[in-house]
Amino acid sequence: MTTQDPAVTRIPVGGTAGTAPYEVLVGRQLLGELPGLIGSQAQRVAVLHPEALASTGEALREDLAAQGYETVAVQLPNAEESKTAEVAAYCWKALGQSGFTRTDVIVGVGGGATTDVAGFVAATWLRGVRWIAVPTTVLGMVDAAVGGKTGINTAEGKNLVGAFHPPAGVLCDLAALDSLGVHDYVSGLAEIIKAGFIADPAILELIESDPAAARTPQGPHTAELIERSIRVKAEVVSEDLKESGRREILNYGHTLGHAIEKNERYNWRHGAAVSVGMVFAAELGRIAGRLDDATADRHRAVLESVGLPVTYRGDQWPKLLETMKVDKKSRGNRLRFIVLEGLAKPAVLESPDPAMLLAAHAEIAA
Repeated sequence: MTTQDPAVTRIPVGGTAGTAPYEVLVGRQLLGELPGLIGSQAQRVAVLHPEALASTGEALREDLAAQGYETVAVQLPNAEESKTAEVAAYCWKALGQSGFTRTDVIVGVGGGATTDVAGFVAATWLRGVRWIAVPTTVLGMVDAAVGGKTGINTAEGKNLVGAFHPPAGVLCDLAALDSLGVHDYVSGLAEIIKAGFIADPAILELIESDPAAARTPQGPHTAELIERSIRVKAEVVSEDLKESGRREILNYGHTLGHAIEKNERYNWRHGAAVSVGMVFAAELGRIAGRLDDATADRHRAVLESVGLPVTYRGDQWPKLLETMKVDKKSRGNRLRFIVLEGLAKPAVLESPDPAMLLAAHAEIAA
């Protein structure tokens, strides 16, 4: 009889729309769980990793090879540069040359961009093969690797090409965060703070109790913040995999955030852009008469306390507005925003008056 490690938190994500349920594991030294997720049917494993994690990817490949799998490591560009059709085609070529079949498995190890690409390649190879996410950043752990959204960018916008293809499992090894740069770590806090505003206010209270500690993986609440954020997302996507309803609330701050990312040619970190996007959404909610002043003001206070940006260049509004019109959350020519009607009370604001948008933008204009 085997027993599960009590130091490992297992968060279930329910299967919907014909997809299998899976678990998100949070803890330390989790790579021993990988062979069990890969399974005995798989003969080949492709480890997709960014250039920055070349040694990690190769070590993982060697470890899996020692356990009897035919392995190949596929190196991707770093960060958002990997999310292109050309990189996906490069991966397909590597899989083809390796003889990858439907029972074989892809492992994506890296940040959110890497797991986005790994999942998309898995979704499109042979119309869908199993894949496992091993996120190494806060953003990857609490957002990108959970929920089955996979995708790549185009010149027209972020994540406009993609598929819903949930992983077979997610391994969130907190030890990977120990070497993460402070800017990347803090960027991931934006998605954690988002989860606090849309669903779990205890997250905000933990951060507010010691903002300096929240900025480091050595903080006393790191594991709890990550686990709470994952539980928020797991609960939402278990109910609505394909964003036909409630899952839209996870886009809080993302409509403007994605437009900022594109405008900056993806040189801004995702969390930094979403941070500004949340302040914009809070102001929009306040101007629309839906959100109280205290909760709107709390956005700016919490985000600033951990070092996230809350303003953006004011002269860029026309470009941002045009980009938002082709955002995947829009319907026809109608802009849709997630706003709050109170703490942990998200709602849709559709086709807001242009004057309201302009007034909200004025509040975040640098």
